[in-house]
Amino acid sequence: MKKRWLCLTGVILAAACLSGCQQKDPEPGEVPGYDQGEEYLSIWVHSIEDTEEGQAYRESVESFNEAYDGTYFADIEFVPRNDSGGGYSDKVNASVMAGGLPDVLTVDGPNVSAYASNGIIQPLADLTEEEESEYLPSIIEQGTVNGDLYALGVMESSVGFYYNKDIIEETGIEIPDADDPWTWSEFLDILEELKPLMDEKDGYPLDMTFPVGETSIYYYAPFVWSGGGELVSDDGLTVDGYFNSDQTAAAMEYFRTIVENEYMSEAPIDHLFESGRAAFKFDGAWEVNTVYTSYPDIDLGVAPYIVSDDWDGEAYTPTGSWAFAASSETEDIEGATELVKWMSGVDSGIRIWEMTKNFPSTYEAFENIDVFQTDENYKALYDQLSNYGHPRPKTPVYPQVSTSFQEVLESTALSGKDVQEELDKAVERIDQKLERYTRE
Repeated sequence: MKKRWLCLTGVILAAACLSGCQQKDPEPGEVPGYDQGEEYLSIWVHSIEDTEEGQAYRESVESFNEAYDGTYFADIEFVPRNDSGGGYSDKVNASVMAGGLPDVLTVDGPNVSAYASNGIIQPLADLTEEEESEYLPSIIEQGTVNGDLYALGVMESSVGFYYNKDIIEETGIEIPDADDPWTWSEFLDILEELKPLMDEKDGYPLDMTFPVGETSIYYYAPFVWSGGGELVSDDGLTVDGYFNSDQTAAAMEYFRTIVENEYMSEAPIDHLFESGRAAFKFDGAWEVNTVYTSYPDIDLGVAPYIVSDDWDGEAYTPTGSWAFAASSETEDIEGATELVKWMSGVDSGIRIWEMTKNFPSTYEAFENIDVFQTDENYKALYDQLSNYGHPRPKTPVYPQVSTSFQEVLESTALSGKDVQEELDKAVERIDQKLERYTRE
């Protein structure tokens, strides 16, 4: 299959490492533990070895080798990302062009479509219906491109809509049930009710920011989804009519209303929620552990993610994290799939939680971790994931979609620019990136 290259600059990288990237599998005995009669499987991960995440991957590979002794031998290589997100991706790009991809590699969930479209990964060997059902629906959806399953998440993530119980009780506000969340209109009324009290506390009803990077689309795309919108078409190749739809425009207008009514600060304020000066906050699942360990005076709760007034009960809450996939160069797709299943399976998921506090990706792992049964906040996040989890947009130009979402959010909500004009301009920019995938 002819491959599309991720970037033209990769040509330079490929030339520089041509001899280094084209690597030959070692012979039995050359790597400790690799014995005659075993199928050699190479695996790359994006983390530093001497970290909790790196050690979790190392231990999962070691347990795989014990379980498949005499059949397979997995050999792990750590290719850390640098501060700008490169490093790992640079090596993947160069290896696509020069040859030398491993049998299995990690891929960030939102980039599965790009890796598939560019011929970096290939569909996994068929999983049984029972095997697929072990994973949260969001994991299967994230890893599926055009009907084929390419990747299985080793971990899952979510964003919580947190609240300060003491402030909420002080105002007599009642938190709704998970299946009956506040609508946008209802939440505006709640914010208005809270504003006098939060003014007295020198704070705001809502701790909310629109930061550069992946955070904005991760936290706030649910406002589009809950209104029945999507940011890209099902095949990931069309944004006109999606990214600039009425549903997207309505979400952007809603954020502007929150800013204009001074329910949030236009400029970020460090630790606003944790210092007791905000009633609500959107943040990653890590916020629970942060509050528990560093701000024990905050009585924390997790409320259902708010929804559009037009919400029809469909999935809409944030998800997505790192996954394992089989590269396009593996000659043993069955073996590579076995390794992918192992690295993303129940034991690996429990290990990931215990060592890094990242959420696992399977039902059984969640059920075997006590805190998700006994702690109301972790249980709320798990229930949100399993019942309403929605993967981020699946498109080969995901980075451009993510960047454009943040830019429109900032320009409209904070700078007051025309919403439809900004969305239409963003569509033009994204379409330029899509051209290479839509040419006949």
